[in-house]
Amino acid sequence: MDHPKKVLVLGATGAMGQYLVPRLASMGYRVDAVALVDPKEPVPGVSYLKANVKEPGVLQKLLENRYDGIVDFMIYSSWELPGRLACFVDHTDHYIYLSSYRIYDNKEHPIRESSPRLIDASENLLLRNSDDYSIYKARGENILRSFPRKNWTIIRPAITYSLMRYQLVTLEAPNTVGRARAGKAVVVPEQAKNVQATMSWAGDVARMIAGLLFLDAARGETYTVSTAEHHTWGEIADYYKEICNLQAVWVDKEEYISILNSDPYSFGARWQLEYDRLFDRIIDNSKILAATGMTQAELMPLYKGLEHEISRCPADTEWPVNERMDSYLAARK
Repeated sequence: MDHPKKVLVLGATGAMGQYLVPRLASMGYRVDAVALVDPKEPVPGVSYLKANVKEPGVLQKLLENRYDGIVDFMIYSSWELPGRLACFVDHTDHYIYLSSYRIYDNKEHPIRESSPRLIDASENLLLRNSDDYSIYKARGENILRSFPRKNWTIIRPAITYSLMRYQLVTLEAPNTVGRARAGKAVVVPEQAKNVQATMSWAGDVARMIAGLLFLDAARGETYTVSTAEHHTWGEIADYYKEICNLQAVWVDKEEYISILNSDPYSFGARWQLEYDRLFDRIIDNSKILAATGMTQAELMPLYKGLEHEISRCPADTEWPVNERMDSYLAARK
């Protein structure tokens, strides 16, 4: 009698992990789920471990369990990537690496897996030589491709919304649903208003990832795991207004960036905006649909998905206060 395959999920309580873990368990896998926080809704039969796999010895101890598959939602800096990825590839039959659609440049629409990447094509040499998220995710891809073994799969999610993950341009839940529930407006950059954006429901992305795990044809391959539905940021702001009464105040991007970070030499917020959210992000997801047998018609529509996930957000959630945004809006009155 065959034993069920053992799967390790790292970063198991995040936007995608919270949907992937129950999906894998329902498919009959033995799942070990590791995260820094306890799960909000533990899945029966799943073994949960609250741990930091970056601490010395933690990962080595875990890998003694000889997992058949590893799904890795962790974030690694450029200097961590070579050793970590070599270790994972050597210690499992199938390793799934979380990259990002942010690695794509703005040179081809719709975006396909073969579309130019910022690390290769951007005219901004400072960005290409940085440790920005869009760059170190691409470096991880390059490292995997350098290995003789092709027992890995690269996944590139678009913006993925879920419980407690409600995005608007570069803003996250505290500045979207959090501000709406406090009766506050939100500042957003006017240059993004007519830019096309793609936001995928985490439940759909989890199904895509589960469909790739242990799939022979997926080994050594790259997939953009995303819906093909897209809307302008202005339309998405209207969705938030209708669903949770979030009032958007559109301002110049320089004012927006200064609210997020007053340090002109801290480029993270600027680059996320200028090299992703101000790019038209329209996805050709035909490769992942073909690999998994899914169809675009069965994926969650954005309005319905946001409405569902926002309705799940606990009413007593304590949100951090964005004092800089509060002060900016008060000064405009």
